[in-house]
Amino acid sequence: MNWSGLYSAKRTGDRKDKSPNPDQIRNSFLRDYDRIIFSSAFRRLQNKTQVFPLPGAVFVHNRLTHSLEVASVGRSLGKWIGDEIAAKYGAGEDPYFSEFYKYELPSVIAAACLSHDIGNPPFGHSGEDAIRTYFKEVSGDTQQKLLDNLSGNQLKDFERFEGNSNALRILTHSFNEPEPGGYRLTYATLASIVKYPCSSIEGFDKKTGLIATKKSGFFDSELGIYRDIAATMDIPKKDGYNDVYARHPFVFLTEAADDICYRVIDLEDAHRLHIVSFDKIKELFYPFFAKESGYNGLEYVERKIANINDDNQKVQFIRAKWIGLMVEKLSKVFLENEAAILSGTLDQDLMKCLPKEDFELIEAINKFSVKYIYNYKSVVEIEIAGYNVIGGLLREFIDAVLHPTHTKSDKILKLVSSQFPISRDGKNLYSNIQSVVDFISGMTDLYAIDLYRKITGITIPEIR
Repeated sequence: MNWSGLYSAKRTGDRKDKSPNPDQIRNSFLRDYDRIIFSSAFRRLQNKTQVFPLPGAVFVHNRLTHSLEVASVGRSLGKWIGDEIAAKYGAGEDPYFSEFYKYELPSVIAAACLSHDIGNPPFGHSGEDAIRTYFKEVSGDTQQKLLDNLSGNQLKDFERFEGNSNALRILTHSFNEPEPGGYRLTYATLASIVKYPCSSIEGFDKKTGLIATKKSGFFDSELGIYRDIAATMDIPKKDGYNDVYARHPFVFLTEAADDICYRVIDLEDAHRLHIVSFDKIKELFYPFFAKESGYNGLEYVERKIANINDDNQKVQFIRAKWIGLMVEKLSKVFLENEAAILSGTLDQDLMKCLPKEDFELIEAINKFSVKYIYNYKSVVEIEIAGYNVIGGLLREFIDAVLHPTHTKSDKILKLVSSQFPISRDGKNLYSNIQSVVDFISGMTDLYAIDLYRKITGITIPEIR
């Protein structure tokens, strides 16, 4: 891969004879950002769990606020890297090369960050697990119909349901609209969100050592779209695989922005909820500043903290300083690994490429978060609720799809939005099941709970 071939303003659904965008104010990549932020799928993230249950007496992050913050960090990473690439290689390229990397790469990374969680179902990662568990554990007649009507890759799309793959589907699929291309985003932005460029049947295999096969990045239905993206940008396919590709270099920046944010913001939320003390925050984050100097030095941080009265404000200051420091560190790591990134051989995230002393500090945050935050009682409770609610919804709607002539099935399928078409003739079972999963994964936490209660009779709906 080379920097000059890694950006493209081509959009999904474009005609071959489409003329370039004439708008000099809102260029193609700014339009990507705008299309995402004004979309209903993005707005629904405001009522999807990040870590702690929503809503609560104390405001904590949801998927929407998290995504906005990740986009802000991603923009900074894109600016840092773009300036460096433009300065290093711009003289030997056409004028647009420097224009893109200096001014437009930040918009691409921000747009990718904005949409990185757009495919996540309700109830956080437990929602993904609930979908996977339903399809893995289904038995009897339902299991046999799935085996008889779905290809191996199609079945794995459900058994290994992945929010990253679902994000690409949401952004590129037209659902029940005649206009092709979904949100019609540029290939540059779409390539930047595919963290695991791998099909479902070849993914979820950590033994390969490839970062691409850690999970998966596209469903069978979007396989053709990703192949076209890869061909357009000369993203190489991994030898010995049908559909496993090297990562697009911009993905490392999208991932880094997310990695930076959730490690500090989940702890900030835990502090607001009185789960984590301010002293513990200092213990975890002060060591990062110990070997720095000037505005990033520990002496400066401690002096500023001493002049802040409220502990929440103190944590916010530490969060801001740490994010700035990590943007600097990970930008340098990206540039140090430029050759491996371009050759498609860097098979670990940028956090793991940090110097040993920094990575050990990151690991300390990870271990503490797993033990005291991600396994906190209310977090576990919402995960269990996710299993029950999403599993219950899938049982009702999948059964209706498999037996469309049953009286109850007809009623159940009428609850599915017309945006997600379901044929009643029993043909194309893969598409029908995808429509059900699209419908359920797109729900907010509260809507999923409300619908589950109503269709199971826990709550009797009122006439409205």
